[in-house]
Amino acid sequence: MKIIETVSEMAAEVAAWRAAGKTLALVPTMGALHAGQAAMIRAAKARADVVVVSIFLNPLQFGPNERIENYPRTPVEDLALCETCGADVVFSPKQEAILPRGHATFVSEEATSKPLCGASRPGHFRGVTTVMAKWFNIVRPHAVFFGQKTAQRAAVVRRMAEELNFPVEIVVVPTVREADGLAAGVRNREFTPSQRQEALALSNALKRAKEMADSGVRSTDRLIAEATHIMGQHRRVRVIYVAIVDAQTMETLREVVPGRSLLAIAAWIDEVRLIDNVEL
Repeated sequence: MKIIETVSEMAAEVAAWRAAGKTLALVPTMGALHAGQAAMIRAAKARADVVVVSIFLNPLQFGPNERIENYPRTPVEDLALCETCGADVVFSPKQEAILPRGHATFVSEEATSKPLCGASRPGHFRGVTTVMAKWFNIVRPHAVFFGQKTAQRAAVVRRMAEELNFPVEIVVVPTVREADGLAAGVRNREFTPSQRQEALALSNALKRAKEMADSGVRSTDRLIAEATHIMGQHRRVRVIYVAIVDAQTMETLREVVPGRSLLAIAAWIDEVRLIDNVEL
């Protein structure tokens, strides 16, 4: 596995791979990798000749009340996980190489990014799309892999790619869940045992709502009310949003449409923000 830290070296390698007819896959991350990202790397390896994992702590994704300094950093473990899962390259550029001082050019998607996390984290998705556009130009992947847990991020990047004519496929990998049902995530390692029990309210709410939808309930109001009720029984859980939306556009749905509907949840567990979702 090769570690590349400069844009020029990454571009040169990409040119050589493409000249040789190789297919390229990108798994974008901010580090502190976990089982969900391991699954994305393995899925990418099954689809492409060359797998590039980007590790870049993107400051543009953090809101005014979110401290980048608090984001976990596990560089040694990250490299070991990437190699174990079959990554060919880890692209880990310095911040100034991607976002130099005085950087003033941004890419913004103005529809799919607005609800859900877009409403509660203003500017977050502009940070995502700006750096993803840079990755599309530097790494030039044929496919990019996201996790289902970040379904809105995948939908936003897909729309950006389509509308800006980036020739890249967006692949969504199923959410990896730990034994108790909690979706794998960078913040899970921070939980105390009691906080973890509270965090299970999210996956339990999704599970119950999915059971109801599978039994024939089509009223989004009923499903949202049930999910909200389950989370409301936990004193450390503060709900940010519970919504049923179109899985591609993130637009609110008035009733469940099988194959198109996504129940999305965000909540605070004390000071830790979690998201999760399930297709209905």
